[in-house]
Amino acid sequence: MFDRFAEMVRTVLGVPVALVSLVDVDRQFFPGACGLGDPWAQARQTPLSHSFCQHVVATAEPLVVVDARVDPRVRGNLAIDDLGVVGYAGMPLTDADGQVLGSLCAIDHSPRQWTEHELCALRDLAAACSDSLRLRIANSQTQREFARTQLLLNASHALGGTTTLDEIVVAVRDLVTEALAPAYVGISLLEAGRQVVLASQQFLPDHVAERWLRYDSSERTPTALAVSSGGLVLLPSLDEVGRSAPDALSTFEEMGWQSSASVPLPSSGGALGALTLAWEVPYRLDSSEQAVLVALAGYVTQAVTRASVLDDRRTAAATMQKALLTPLPSHRELTLVARYAPAHHENHVGGDWYDAITLDQGRLALVIGDVVGHSIAAAAQMGQFRTMLRTLIADRRESPSWVLRRMERTAHTLGVGGLSTVLLAYLDPTPTGEYMLTWSNAGHPPPTLVAPGGPAVMLPGTDVLLGVSKELPRHDHYARLPRGGSLLLHTDGLVEHRRLPVDEGMEQLRDFLGRASYGDPEKLSDVLIENAAAQGQDDVALLLVTTPS
Repeated sequence: MFDRFAEMVRTVLGVPVALVSLVDVDRQFFPGACGLGDPWAQARQTPLSHSFCQHVVATAEPLVVVDARVDPRVRGNLAIDDLGVVGYAGMPLTDADGQVLGSLCAIDHSPRQWTEHELCALRDLAAACSDSLRLRIANSQTQREFARTQLLLNASHALGGTTTLDEIVVAVRDLVTEALAPAYVGISLLEAGRQVVLASQQFLPDHVAERWLRYDSSERTPTALAVSSGGLVLLPSLDEVGRSAPDALSTFEEMGWQSSASVPLPSSGGALGALTLAWEVPYRLDSSEQAVLVALAGYVTQAVTRASVLDDRRTAAATMQKALLTPLPSHRELTLVARYAPAHHENHVGGDWYDAITLDQGRLALVIGDVVGHSIAAAAQMGQFRTMLRTLIADRRESPSWVLRRMERTAHTLGVGGLSTVLLAYLDPTPTGEYMLTWSNAGHPPPTLVAPGGPAVMLPGTDVLLGVSKELPRHDHYARLPRGGSLLLHTDGLVEHRRLPVDEGMEQLRDFLGRASYGDPEKLSDVLIENAAAQGQDDVALLLVTTPS
């Protein structure tokens, strides 16, 4: 749009160059240009050392120059040599309040006696250009106001789904990008002992994040000032940063930031921390932007408080899970390895469990199970099932199917409800060095047997899961585990992937185990659990038993 005004000036006044120039703190920008040579035409801006238009802004009056080389007002200006400005006529461009923002100017490369007719024409074109500029400003303000309104409308939804500090920081950054366009969005929290702790280090270079990861709130930084004062801290220029927050000045200079705004995260007991935005240009928030930032801080406080509660629950859940998954026993011949990875759920705990019990005569009992659900309640129910099963296994020497039937009836009698899959297996040594495997499967993924040099085999045979009916029959199954062989028991999280049917996941596992050359059971277990955690959403437990060669 503004290029058209430059073209009209060039045509009407017969000059080689015409510009629509807007003057900023240290530069002038050309939203409209015609006849300007490179590199200026491509850059669309110059420093003020090359600006005649700054005089129009400073005086709010037209500037008319016949020969810039001898005019005391501009004869030292670098635009004379670099842009070829000799004759110059510039008329003010104003906003709706009459403030001069720049000029519409005509430039000649030779001395020019400007006629009154030419200056009148330029003045009329400047008035029309000012109207267009005001319309553009009004549209821009409307769009910014709409973006700010949308920011607050979206904040509740965007932050309501967050459960960790990392998610909160990302959500806030996404929210403010369109409305406020900062170069950096940071959240810091105030810990006991008045320590400020950075929660948004992922958006900073490592050495910068390390500097501000934890520091005393007495330091003079935008964040610390907001926390200590309890109010909005606006630093609209680098000079203001140096005066009010000198401890942060070197970081601002290194990152190329020139302004910032910090708002405390309000709570009944004082500020929880602060939300800080930084810009790469001098920037002063207007009153409506300040109101938006303060309101956003309230939403952030709610999200941070909720994330803190969830983190406490995750810690409690993890403690419970560790207590329930006791260390594996040692066996005189067999190597046992177990792994557990929690689900990507808010409590990070579920109903998957494993167990191993050494019995007399070299017998080993193996258990893998999965209580339906991903919650602390599921973990508690898993603990009840596990205790009952351990008691029955240790109490008498019976078949796996008998133990599972007895456990199901005991749970029914005690009122322990819920559904669970369980696989109970016994390994008994034989005189040949092999082990006899006997198992009963209550709706669980099948055990996988890997013979040395042979393919992996998923052993068939399953009954309904526990909790469906205590009257349904259960069966025992048998196989031999050869010397140097391995037996893998696992929960469905090992083969359930987001975009892969369970059958295909089991086939992939079978193929992988058949090709795997990991001599170390620990390493093999790590690879299996890492792959499952990367691809799945469910918690995963596995138990790997290897016989000596």
